Amino acid sequence: MGHKETTGTAWTWYRGQWHTGNPMVMGPMTHAPWLGSCVFDGARAFEGVAPDLDQHCQRIVRSAESFGLKIVKNAVEIEELIREGIAKFPKGAELYLRPMFWAAEGFVDVDPESTEFSVSVYDAPLPKPTGFSITCSPFRRPSYEFAPTDAKAACHYPNSARAIREAKSRGFDNAVMLDPLSNVAELATANIWLAKNGEAHTPVPNGTFLNGVTRQRVINLLRKAGVTVIERSIRWQEFLEADEVFSTGNYSKVAPVTRVEQKSYQPGPMMAKARELYWDYAHSGK
Repeated sequence: MGHKETTGTAWTWYRGQWHTGNPMVMGPMTHAPWLGSCVFDGARAFEGVAPDLDQHCQRIVRSAESFGLKIVKNAVEIEELIREGIAKFPKGAELYLRPMFWAAEGFVDVDPESTEFSVSVYDAPLPKPTGFSITCSPFRRPSYEFAPTDAKAACHYPNSARAIREAKSRGFDNAVMLDPLSNVAELATANIWLAKNGEAHTPVPNGTFLNGVTRQRVINLLRKAGVTVIERSIRWQEFLEADEVFSTGNYSKVAPVTRVEQKSYQPGPMMAKARELYWDYAHSGK
């Protein structure tokens, strides 16, 4: 398929062309679905902006390098392609922006010369900040010795999926995953925060979860606004004793947690401040 402009729900760039819908780019002999060599990143476009897109493009390059893949597109080229994709949608559309690298060939290890690359841009409305419930999962995040946790990779998500599946079976929306030392790592799909006595606390990156792009941005914004932000090891019990709990992540940006186990919370002032600061930053053009 060619480059005809449209307001379709999905566009994917692959091997020099833009395709609509869900083009077939892998077969049963491809290394990625067989042996797990797919890395990706997720960014957002909404209200005419794509905050920190350059950071997401730089991160996927690092993820690809950690998997031994060949960097067939650099971060600047990836960003240019994503912006081409954004332009195919109405101004202000709420979009998910997903570049991917993967190996086509190899046995266990990848053949870097077979590296493939794509960019997908598609409709994905931002979730409303109405709140969600969380529980502590029996499944944990691995450390770097057990999995390639320095990369945003597809192979991590079956573990997140089973955590969410188990949490939903007990009536919760999402799951908090501990690290191997029983400290809180993150949610199954986002980084997690608590507020206590006017201070914001979030788990310190320790090699068991990604130091999220949105997480880093919110830390900087809160600190510039005069809020004390503490990155540290946090035990699960502290979330049950917090003044408020919220999440940061690319898909929902900043969102309140309204139930932790059986304890109900209201969306609080720290979350509201973080969300307001983030939206102001996103529209600042910086």
